[in-house]
This record gives sequence, structure tokens and C-alpha cells, in this order.
Amino acid sequence: MSRAPIFIEAYGLACALGADSDSVADQLFSGAPLRPLAKASLIDGREVAVGHVPLALEPAPGETRTNALLTHCYGQIAEAVAGARARFGAHRLAVVMGSCTSGIREAGAALEFKRDHGDWPMGFSMEMQQLDDGAWCAARLAQARGPVYSISTACTSSARALAAGGRLLQAGLCDAVICGGVDTLSPLTLNGFGTLESLSRGRCNPMSANRDGIHIGEAGALFLLTREPSAFRLAGWGESADAYHMSAPDPSGAGAELALRAALANAGFVAGDIGFVHLHGTATRLNDAMEASVVHRVFGDAIPACSTKPLTGHTLGAAGALQAAFCLLALERGRLPPHHWDGVRDTALAPIRLAQENEPCSGKPMVSASYAFGGNNAALVLARA
Repeated sequence: MSRAPIFIEAYGLACALGADSDSVADQLFSGAPLRPLAKASLIDGREVAVGHVPLALEPAPGETRTNALLTHCYGQIAEAVAGARARFGAHRLAVVMGSCTSGIREAGAALEFKRDHGDWPMGFSMEMQQLDDGAWCAARLAQARGPVYSISTACTSSARALAAGGRLLQAGLCDAVICGGVDTLSPLTLNGFGTLESLSRGRCNPMSANRDGIHIGEAGALFLLTREPSAFRLAGWGESADAYHMSAPDPSGAGAELALRAALANAGFVAGDIGFVHLHGTATRLNDAMEASVVHRVFGDAIPACSTKPLTGHTLGAAGALQAAFCLLALERGRLPPHHWDGVRDTALAPIRLAQENEPCSGKPMVSASYAFGGNNAALVLARA
């Protein structure tokens, strides 16, 4: 397998902060008061905060909200994809997508319709809820004829999709890859996390002594990777699976640390080369305790770090790709995203340095960490070319 550098030719995103890179950056780096969060109701009557994309996503008949958001994000890289297809040919253009939800929102609504009316609604297909539905949607948009597949490893899905795209290029199986992830809000997801008692009463509060859980969001982030030089690189990746528990992280953080150190080694860096760490930062009691310990062991307490989940919500299968996009925005704009929280430090957590408002970006490589149910861990290294 070739060790050729992997470059990021283009990327597009949408999340609760905005519908494109400029609007997202305006909010991500702003010192202005945070936007109010949208609300959603659970079946037990509780109202919870959610990170809702500021878009009127109206799926076409037979399509899903997830694919509508994917299509919106694809529009931001469509020109670059068309150029890659012209240069390399459709058969050398691959797609790897990460998602947890796919069309489960539509499947739930269809099941209710069938319960009430005795038949499935017009336009509904079981294929809409398959986890590869988004990958095939992207392939249709891109007219891609190379490898097409999906990764669904809960909250590491899209981070792993980027790593998989890099491996496809290094293996010579394609010349360009569309990769990333998209997940959208659905009642099943919200109520599932509600049942796990993992949801915050409001905006999540990572690394705080007062943290009380996550709030869920929706997002999409797509990238075009090639071996042709561009401004930014996917410099490295690391993955592990410790299988400690179905939903709780291993308190020791052994698997998470393995993924971080593997990503650094894959990129040819040491911890001191890194200028910023994007935390997974879910604001749950167990995740933050584990992550603070691991970040302190690997990077110490001098490198700035932050979680952006108070701004976006936890976007599940899209989270890793969204964090990677935020790292690129930081490198482009010369500023770090600040860590939004109430400032009440949990003295039981290992000390790490949390990024402040208006903190400049050093331009050094960045690490983005993602952890998931089942002990699934992934880390990406993003860098200037």
C-alpha cells in the first residue's frame, strides 16, 4: 500500500450553526451570545434541546431527510467532484459515507401510517432505512462508479469513513473519494437516548462539574479526498475497538489512547507537533472523565482543546466528519473554536487546557477524537499541506 499523502480538495457542511462554511464559521468563532436551541418533545412528555439545521429540508418523494441534507452538503463540493470525475473517470471515483440514522425517521412515520391505515404510505421503501442509502445517494449525485459503501459504528461512523477513504486512495483502488457523514434528528434517536438517561436538561456542558448529559443534533459534512496536492491534508488516522461495554466508555481510556497514538504515528507526528485537539466532549459523566484522562496522558495540559457539541448538539454518525470540518475552518480562519461551558471546572477530571474565546490558531496540525458505543474509537489528524 502506498504512503502517498492524502489531500482534501473540497469540503461542505451544514449543522445547527449554519448551512455552509461561511455561516458556520461566523458562529463557530464568534464571541456573541449563543443562539437559542430548538426544542423537541419525548414520548414521556419531557422537552429537550436539539441542534436543528437552519434549513427547510423537504425530501423529494421516496427520499429521506438525511439524504436531503446530504444533497445540500454535496452541492458545496459538486464542482470539485465534477472536475475529479472528468480527470479520473467515474470508475475511479469512490464513495464512503458514515451514518447512524439513515431513513429511520421515515421508517418510524411509515410504521405509524401502516398501524393507522393498514398499508404502507405511498413512496415508502424499506431501502430508505438501510444504512448504505446515503452512500448510494451520494454516488448517484456524483455519478460515481467506483467502490461505494457505508460505515455505521455509531458516533465514530464518519471519522472512520474519512479513514477508509484515505486507505482506498493509498491502496490505489480509486483516485478520488467522497467521504464524510450525515445524520438527522429522529424521534427514535431522541427517545432512545432519553431512555438511557443521557440527555441534558438543556445545552450540554462538557468538562463542567455541572455536566448532565448530551443534547442531540443533526449535521452533514462531506469531503473530496485525492492524492493531488491541495491546501489541506488528511495527515493520519487511528482506530481501535476495545468492546468494553455496550454504551459506557472504558474508564481507563486504553482503547481511546490507542486510537490517538495510532493516528499520530500514522501521520508521522509526535504529541508536541499538535496545535489543537477537538474533543469528543459529550458532557456525560463517564465520557468526559475518560477523555480528560486520555488527553492529559497523550498531550499534557498545554495544548488547547475544546468540544463544539454545546453549539451543534451531538450529531452522532456525522460528528467525526463535522469535527474534521471545524478543524479545517480553524486552519483557514486562523482562530480556534472556543470551549463553551459554564466555567465550573470538575476537579476530579485530569487537567486539560480548554480553548478560550478569540484564541489564535497556531497553524500546527490538529487532532479530532471520536468515541462510540461498543468501545469504538477513532482519531483523525488534519494538517496544512
